[in-house]
Amino acid sequence: MNKNLRSFALVIAFGTFSIAVTAQDIPKGWHMMDKASSGIYGISVDKAYDFLKSKKLKSNPVIVAVIDSGIDTLHEDLKSVLWKNKKEIPGNGIDDDNNGYVDDIYGWNFLGGKDGENVEKDSYEAARVYHNLKNKYTTQDINISMLSSDELFNYNMWLRAKKEIVGEVNPMEVIQIRRVSTTLKAGDAIIRKDLKKEEYNCADLKDYTSENADAIKVKQILTSICDANNNQEITNQQIMDELEAELNKMEASDTAPKDYRNDIVKDNYRDFADKFYGNNDVMVSNKSAFHGTHVSGIIAASRNNGKGMDGIADNVKIMSLRAVPDGDEHDKDIALAIYYAVDNGAKVINMSFGKGYSPQKKWVDDAVKYAESNGVLMVHAAGNDAKNLDTSYNYPTPNMLDNSKPNNWITVGASGDPKAGGLTASFSNYGKKEVDVFAPGVKIYATVPGGNTYRDLQGTSMASPVVAGLAALILEYFPTLSAAQVKMVIENSSKAPGVKVKNPGTGEEVELSELSKSGGIINAYEAVKLAATLKGERSTNKEKKGF
Repeated sequence: MNKNLRSFALVIAFGTFSIAVTAQDIPKGWHMMDKASSGIYGISVDKAYDFLKSKKLKSNPVIVAVIDSGIDTLHEDLKSVLWKNKKEIPGNGIDDDNNGYVDDIYGWNFLGGKDGENVEKDSYEAARVYHNLKNKYTTQDINISMLSSDELFNYNMWLRAKKEIVGEVNPMEVIQIRRVSTTLKAGDAIIRKDLKKEEYNCADLKDYTSENADAIKVKQILTSICDANNNQEITNQQIMDELEAELNKMEASDTAPKDYRNDIVKDNYRDFADKFYGNNDVMVSNKSAFHGTHVSGIIAASRNNGKGMDGIADNVKIMSLRAVPDGDEHDKDIALAIYYAVDNGAKVINMSFGKGYSPQKKWVDDAVKYAESNGVLMVHAAGNDAKNLDTSYNYPTPNMLDNSKPNNWITVGASGDPKAGGLTASFSNYGKKEVDVFAPGVKIYATVPGGNTYRDLQGTSMASPVVAGLAALILEYFPTLSAAQVKMVIENSSKAPGVKVKNPGTGEEVELSELSKSGGIINAYEAVKLAATLKGERSTNKEKKGF
């Protein structure tokens, strides 16, 4: 899920804004700029295209699957780059290609019901794990030495969830956030009425005045958050959603979370063979599709069309797989989305989501291995908690339950620029062993729902598609490279910044090699130069599958 604003609720409650990113103006599209010519720590995309052009290389289409919250299929910058299943006849209600999914034109929605209803909001995995296993592990004495490896994994996971759900809940915090929530809802209702807008941002509040104390309080809080993050487009809806989510998490210690998904999807969740559920609505709503639309634009928004912004890759089709709600995703949906992507020709899968628990991890592990066996590269966001992944958790992960590790996986931390708060994003997870590379993830300007709308967002959710876009670009021009070779190219061509960076977790000045395996920020120009020196390891006979 998108955790960019996760800490806002507590920030609001206690009147502090510690997640501030002091940033100067930085150009839109800075993430693609070249440092040597601009002084900005982008990834040298234009320079990469100049190199490819000089070599007179021809591009080949590449399918990139985006497992996310949905995509605005009518966006001006995305309509032409969406994957379409040509084996399906749109709207006839028949599974023309016999893959089990009816009218899957743009991909599939694993969070939908057959009646057209869709899951948008969901619970958090920590609460689900705690309550699902509570009776099992509290009604008997547990002898750890007698547990199988799978049982030990589940038991340790439950202990972590118990600590998070029960051990760290402060009743006074819950009371305080409830009070703040009541005040904000009252003030928000007044502002919405005054502005005649259901959703508004800080720019809308610039000249707003009111004699109502609650409305003024809302303006002060929202303005402070926008100023702290140098982003005037943070909306009232984002803040209210985060407050509600924080309350739901805190109240989960007493009450099992609502089963939002089962009420709508109605599959047998515990049976992985029951997989032909969902519907073909990959957008659902502007709110639902917000995150996935932004991610997709970073990868492949139409280049050089004079609209909005340019994606990184110029010959890509985006396959939309909706499996990430407002809340934590479910392992079954993620695993099946991976299988769908592989079976329908994707060569890169972007995964800008994550959670701290994975109760059905084996299903996801098997799907990752399936992708590996079919030469599909998987790109995953490291997460936005400023934590060391060498000693913490962010699922899915390439560390399999059987202790194997696939060679088709890249974990991405978020970099920035000195003009945008620093070379490492203050929120980014990191890890000398578990994070492979860093890529731009601060103030990334890209598509959002609305047909012709764009916005700055930040997070490792934005850094991951920068890498996925580069991977697709490499495969366009060097289609015989294997997933393992593309991973090697991206990592080995990354560039150390040449100066020390700030550890997001400790604030200490360190080398980037202390925060990631490669010690570098990805660079498209260096990547295509390196790719051009390699001999490919796979046939391209199936490269056009799905077009």
